[in-house]
Amino acid sequence: MQKTKDMPIWVFLAFSSIETRRGALILLWSSIVFSFYCIPWSHYFNDSQWINKLFLMDDWEWFAMMLPMTLWYWLSLRWLDRKQAWI
Repeated sequence: MQKTKDMPIWVFLAFSSIETRRGALILLWSSIVFSFYCIPWSHYFNDSQWINKLFLMDDWEWFAMMLPMTLWYWLSLRWLDRKQAWI
């Protein structure tokens, strides 16, 4: 992605190595999926053994990190869409 004069640095840093809107959407959706995975599901489903094996997170640290990153990607994508910077 090429930085323009009116592009904020936080938008450029979010997608600096991504050239297309499709790539940015893949990054955003993978961040959403990983954020969902980072919820400590084993705390809520104690009786299910497969949940304890599938979801390995046991605290909220990763989720607390992924949520602001996902929000940052979403806001950056929204800024780029409004300014039509993908064209």
